[in-house]
Order: sequence, then structure tokens, then C-alpha cells
Amino acid sequence: MSSDPNAASSRADQWHAVTASFLGWTLDAFDFFVLVFLLDPLAAQFHVSKSAIVLTMTATLALRPVGAVLFGLLADRYGRRKPFMANVVFFSVIELLCGFAPNYTVFLILRALYGIGMGGEWGIGASLAMESAPAKRRGILSGIVQSGYSIGYLLAAVAARFVLPAWGWRAMFWVGAAPALLAFYIRRKVREPEAWKQHRAPTLGAILRTAAAHWKMFSYLVLLMTLMMFLSHGTQDLYPDFLKSARGFSARAVSYMAILYNLGAVLGSIVFGHFSEAWGRRRSMVAALTLSLVIIPVWAFGGSLAALAIGAFVMQTGVQGAWGIIPAHLNELSPDGVRGLMPGLAYQLGILLAAGTSTIEYALRNRLGYGWALTTFELTNILLLVTVIGLGSEQKGRRFMRNREL
Repeated sequence: MSSDPNAASSRADQWHAVTASFLGWTLDAFDFFVLVFLLDPLAAQFHVSKSAIVLTMTATLALRPVGAVLFGLLADRYGRRKPFMANVVFFSVIELLCGFAPNYTVFLILRALYGIGMGGEWGIGASLAMESAPAKRRGILSGIVQSGYSIGYLLAAVAARFVLPAWGWRAMFWVGAAPALLAFYIRRKVREPEAWKQHRAPTLGAILRTAAAHWKMFSYLVLLMTLMMFLSHGTQDLYPDFLKSARGFSARAVSYMAILYNLGAVLGSIVFGHFSEAWGRRRSMVAALTLSLVIIPVWAFGGSLAALAIGAFVMQTGVQGAWGIIPAHLNELSPDGVRGLMPGLAYQLGILLAAGTSTIEYALRNRLGYGWALTTFELTNILLLVTVIGLGSEQKGRRFMRNREL
């Protein structure tokens, strides 16, 4: 370890930034994924069809671009820390209120508002972490940050196994208010990245003009993110329901299965993020997607619980392996001065365009059967995604600061 106190302080700042980003995404994902385990209880509680509860997931996804614009502009103009704290408090309060929803209409509105908070978190957190990280470690730290999404899903599965049977569905949302405590950690430990200070935009208008000048790259990132959203939400959101309704597994077995395949997701995110430093961002993403492609038959048609467990584990290793590279890849492709806005907005516009993923797959289920609906959707998507990645570009290791990075 260096004896230079400035260097030591800088390393501490880097880890605090990455930790805050990781925890923010973990807790945000938990708050979203509790819903995938509550389709039946909520449908019964509010006296609506299960497809109506699926629609609330679509509403959350559709409102995320609003949060990306609002919090992204604030982050580029005023810094990462304060908008990040405001964002965490906002989505935590909304999650708490979901547990008090008296009827379906109120619940739908709250899930839409939650989408605004969820939409703002990723862009701020990713830019904070990637601007604070040294270029040579950006790949693996990108994987660590993005793995928070899978860990949030895993924690939601744990809550479904232990909190839901003991205290009911409302407690699932009340637990989701805990992320508000993260704001205190951000306030005490996280510092503004030097890269943001060097490229701070003078006005909100300047941020928008910079983003508009790079519309071609932005359009490519939106297309990439749309297909990536089809990949993640198409393999995750309805899979617990598929295991229960099409394969007849108990809620307990499904919760354990979700824990298992999210461990695969965490593994893939970190491993492929690390590989991307040696192999490059695009080549590593294609390698991860190939892994998911070849396991589809086992994932959708495995003849036993063990086969499906292996398929789900490997599927999410590949899916989140590709996703683990995204924070670094998008931030490296985005211009200075709009790194809080552009990656997050591209990410969330991808969500908007892919917001109907669960609804589409659920409709295909009625025509093709559940297994073939999932297979057809993801087989087509992965082939398109590999093509788009292959035709794109990358700037692995790009420096974000004018002076030498630590």
C-alpha cells in the first residue's frame, strides 16, 4: 500500500462511490422485484386479474425515462451526491406507500411513480462509480455495480420465502423502505468525482445541447438498451410464474430457484465484467450472450427441477454477464458533461420501448404455451442483440479526466 495519504484517500473515495452505487442498485432492484413474487396475492387482494398486476410492472418500466431525465440533468448540473440522495429517499418512500395501497388504482399509480425513482437511480449511480473508478479496474467494478440488480432480485426471493408467509404482502413493501438509510452513507462518505468537476456544464441548456450534438451515438445506445431490456426482463420477470403455473412448482421451490439463478447472475456479472478488460467490451458481451443462447432448451424445457435449476443458473450467468459490462460500456461511449444524463436516459428509454415485455410474453403464452413463448421471444432477441453489438463500437479504458487517473 502506498504511503501517500492522497492516494489512499483516493482509493477510499473510489470504493465508497462503488459501494454506494452497488447498494443503491441492489435496494432499488429489490423494491422492483418483490412484485414478481406477489402476482397471485395482489390479484386476490385487489380483485383483479393477474394480467392487471403484470400491467403495474409495465407502468413502472414505462415511467423510468422520466426519472432518468429529471435526475440525470440534476446530476450533470449540480453533482452526483445530492441528486443521488434525493433519488434514494424518493423511491423508498413510494415503496413504503405501496404497502398501504387500499385498492388497485392507488397501487397502479404508486408503481408508476416508483418508476420515476427507479429510472433516476441507475444513471447517477453508474456515472458516480465509473467516474470514480480507475480505468484499468473499470470492467470488474462495472460488474460489481451491475450485480446489485441480481442481488436485489435474490433478496426479494429471500423475502418471498420468509417475510411473505409470516407477515403478508404488505410487509414486503414496507421492508423496501429501508434504502432511505443509504442517503446517510452517501452524505457522509461519498465525494464528487473529479471527472464531473472538470466537465461540469454551466447550464441545463448546455447539457441538452451536448446530448443533442451526439444524437447518433445516443440512438445506438437506445437501441442497444432496448434489446438488453428484452433480454433481462424477458428471462426474469415471468420466470417465477412460469415455474409455478406451467411446471407446477410450489412457491417455496420457486423462491429457492430464484435465489439459485440470481447467484449465477452475480457470478456472470463480475466474471464477464473482469473478462471485458482483456477481451474488450463487445467481445465479452457476445461471449456471455452465446452462453445464454445455447442453454435456452434446458432453461425452458428441462424435464426436472434439477434440469430447470441448471438451465436457469446458466441462463442468468450469461444474461447478467452481458449486463455486467453495461455501466462501463455506456459511460465510455458517452461524451463528457452528459455522463449523468445520456447513459441513464438511453438505459431508461430502452426500458420504455421494452416496457411491454411481460405483457407480450404473457400473451404469447396463450398461443404457444409458456415454454415456447419464452423461447421464441428470447431466441429472436439474442440473435438481434449479437448483431447490434457486433455493428457497434467501444472505447474501453477511455480516460474521463484531463489529468492522469490514479
